[in-house]
Amino acid sequence: MAIPPVIEKARDLVAEQYADIERFEIAIAQYLAGEISEDVFRVMRLNNGIYGQRQGGTNQMARIKLPAGSITPEQLELMATLATQYSRGWGHITTRQNIQFHFVELTRIPDLLRELAKVELTTRESCGDTVRNVMACHLAGACPHEQLDVTPWAEATFRHFVRNPLGQRLPRKFKVNFSGCSTDCGQAMFNDFGVIATSRQNPDGSIEQGFRVYIAGGLGANPHPALALEDFTSREDLLPTIEATLRVFDQTGNRDNKLRARLKWVVDQIGIDEVRRRVVKIRTTLPASSSWPGGIPPEVVSAGDAPAGRAATGEITPMGQGVSVQLRAKDPYERWVQTSVIRGTANGTVSAIAYAPLGDITAAQFLALASIQRELNADVRLSNRQNVVFRALSNEQLPRLYAALDVIDMARPGAELARDVVACPGSDTCNIAVTQSRGLAKAIGDVLEEEGLAEVGGVRINISGCTNSCGQHHASDIGFFGAERRAHGQAAPGYQMLLGGYVGQEQIHFGEKALRLPAKAAPEAVARVVRRFANERTPAETFRAWMDRVGGADAIANDLRDLDHFPAPTENPDFFIDYGETGPFVAAVGDSECAV
Repeated sequence: MAIPPVIEKARDLVAEQYADIERFEIAIAQYLAGEISEDVFRVMRLNNGIYGQRQGGTNQMARIKLPAGSITPEQLELMATLATQYSRGWGHITTRQNIQFHFVELTRIPDLLRELAKVELTTRESCGDTVRNVMACHLAGACPHEQLDVTPWAEATFRHFVRNPLGQRLPRKFKVNFSGCSTDCGQAMFNDFGVIATSRQNPDGSIEQGFRVYIAGGLGANPHPALALEDFTSREDLLPTIEATLRVFDQTGNRDNKLRARLKWVVDQIGIDEVRRRVVKIRTTLPASSSWPGGIPPEVVSAGDAPAGRAATGEITPMGQGVSVQLRAKDPYERWVQTSVIRGTANGTVSAIAYAPLGDITAAQFLALASIQRELNADVRLSNRQNVVFRALSNEQLPRLYAALDVIDMARPGAELARDVVACPGSDTCNIAVTQSRGLAKAIGDVLEEEGLAEVGGVRINISGCTNSCGQHHASDIGFFGAERRAHGQAAPGYQMLLGGYVGQEQIHFGEKALRLPAKAAPEAVARVVRRFANERTPAETFRAWMDRVGGADAIANDLRDLDHFPAPTENPDFFIDYGETGPFVAAVGDSECAV
């Protein structure tokens, strides 16, 4: 017998948010007065999306949640205000579709949170041992390849779990990602709960849309691929399955050792079969819960989740890591169209990517983006490669969009080209970063530009300032993570280079270690690899396929070993100074609070 739907009172998220801000404002005052200990306040601060910086004192980073990366003109305008009035003039798009602002004074945080509430945004649970920002493919609802529009599903997941008592003190963070098809632009394959839209044929011959769920993936110092939970999860069962998985994690996660507390370690401890059994068992009993999330969520009923669909005629833009992107035109506008415009949806609209180097956007750019979005009546999303995507456009609007982006220096061809380097904040602000990953990213970009390699397509470069992989170095064609090196009796900034990371087609290959390098030698190493890839690959060959064909990471590393050399400090002191620094390198690592 079918279980009747639960009729429950709708949550007033706005009232909850303002009450939450008031509680946090009181807690800040109590902490500064010495009435709340550092350990207790840290949990409250992180659960409210506020992260301490390596500068110490009351400098804070505020991380703003943007479910599915969606953002409105009003919200973009507020970002400009926050950048100038609370931060240092610009904000940063993260690899999880958040926006971060650094150097925010702790006592001003409540005012910032109230400003966010006015435009229906929050920082709540964007940090800490909570359910983090719910991500989705940046083309969800506009992709010609998708099985379902996962946007409303991501929104429903966010709304169900934000401030939910189940997720306030988990053993560790819990990340949920959605992809609309097996291309997996939403990166489901390395998250705690990854969702990929799919379909199946029922015994009566009908086609049922639903999901394939993957669990217990993760990056960090010990990357684990996500594993399939079951062959098919119905639309009615999706939210109950997420909650059941969260409950299993809450019950079985390691609360004594945060380094082994993620869901991936639960699988290592009790096995995937036992985790599957527990999730399914809890899911069957969830209808007895007062917060049972069964049935089609109201967000999905209201917005609909029908796929965008393929156009009957015309060009279908290939998507995903490793796509073959080639610039043939000389005209700047045509070059941008070739790399940054996505075509093929049945509703006739197109999408276009505005390139944001290093994911940084100034206050003036925020304002301009808001104006462009209003003028074109576009839907805008942030991507996990730290760019801005304009959707629901007509072909006739593309020249206007390009011209407007060109004015604010966001119209360079960047999508899926070598110049689109992704980096975490690094030791600029992060407590646990070892190196200046942003500085290396800029240096790599500069070298690629100088050597005519910046527009090589089909190669992704990602950098993290430590092993935690906030820059997702494990999942890129060329990846780096920062590490301290010792040479001539001195500390020096260094990196481990990885090659061949890949996410797509419901599989993941983690990058393989190639060699260690001085930080100042890493840009030349990238240039050599990109040049060789461009010269040797066959038509449409992916980086991973090329790497395997030429002998793997070790074979490529053999041509780079001359770069793993530190000159004497008197010969070249620059090797002992990190990017953006003026004094000798010091691996000053603080206490870990939270990672992206």
